Amino acid sequence: MSAPNDNRPRTVVMLQYAGIGDLIWHVQYFKRVAETSQGGKVTVVAQPSTLTRAFIGHEAWIEAVIEHDHRPRRGEKRRGAHAGLKGMWRMAQQLRQGHFDRIILFSGRPSRGLVAWLSGIPVRMGFGYRWLQRIFLNKGPYIKAYRGDALAVYPEASAFMVAHGFCTAPVVPQLTPPAEQIVLMEKRLAALPRPLYSFAIGTSEPHKQWGVDKFAALAARLIHEGCGVLLIGGPAEVELAREIEQAVPDNCRHGLASVTDAPVLGSAAALRVADACVGNDTGMVNVAAAVGRPSYVIIGSRPWLNQDPENMHNIRARQLSDIDVDRVHGLLIQHRSPAHAAL
Repeated sequence: MSAPNDNRPRTVVMLQYAGIGDLIWHVQYFKRVAETSQGGKVTVVAQPSTLTRAFIGHEAWIEAVIEHDHRPRRGEKRRGAHAGLKGMWRMAQQLRQGHFDRIILFSGRPSRGLVAWLSGIPVRMGFGYRWLQRIFLNKGPYIKAYRGDALAVYPEASAFMVAHGFCTAPVVPQLTPPAEQIVLMEKRLAALPRPLYSFAIGTSEPHKQWGVDKFAALAARLIHEGCGVLLIGGPAEVELAREIEQAVPDNCRHGLASVTDAPVLGSAAALRVADACVGNDTGMVNVAAAVGRPSYVIIGSRPWLNQDPENMHNIRARQLSDIDVDRVHGLLIQHRSPAHAAL
């Protein structure tokens, strides 16, 4: 409960995008908004695929998480409860029941502006780089759409936050796994050699997948050098992890382990316990960078990720298939910590 004299606005934020990485890039910005909101808390509206409730639902600055079932991911073969005009109306009515004073849209889409307007929330803020969205908003300033070579999600969120005075410069994404999860993962992974490299093997799209054979070959090479390798994923990656394990030679499997059964914050803790991460263009490479570990994303020709100049390293090429094991291995060796440089 907020104090009786707390005149800060009761606030809800809405995230447009659907991925785990999208959420991670926004967490610190949501927290900044919460600091200016009633009770120091904010309600977050996000798509189920972001796993927002699992990642940050426990945080003291979160009042509630509302799932925006707008567009199920490919393969789910269902229509979202908030899809289409009827779904937008349902979402707006759910927001209306929250009696919010302010809605902040991390989006430039007119459809999100329409939902905000239908909700009747008095103060409506959004990117506003399209005139059609600005019809439904009533508090600027607005920003321009990002036109650079990086993925637009983080640069646009950053520009929006700076424009509204929530921060003076872009904030590097950070995530702190619970201490008890870190302790559990330290015990679970204690027998693996060091340095320990986590592999983020999952992906939401087949064209982002580096491949079983390449992951297995990289794992074998690192283990042969005395390093450890950890395969990170969720329930959807159990079979993929098994395929990679089977492709690793028997005499190298002592240095290999998988974590596909942990809660998402357990996976984040495993990434924190490891020394570095390499993986597909997927959410967990962004989690790795956010927990403070060097993260090497095998991104090919896709727009690169620029949210963390220190920890995020993009491995680019005209085609994903052009990125070979030698190149990735060389980058891991080049950035190995001084304590392990002799390996």
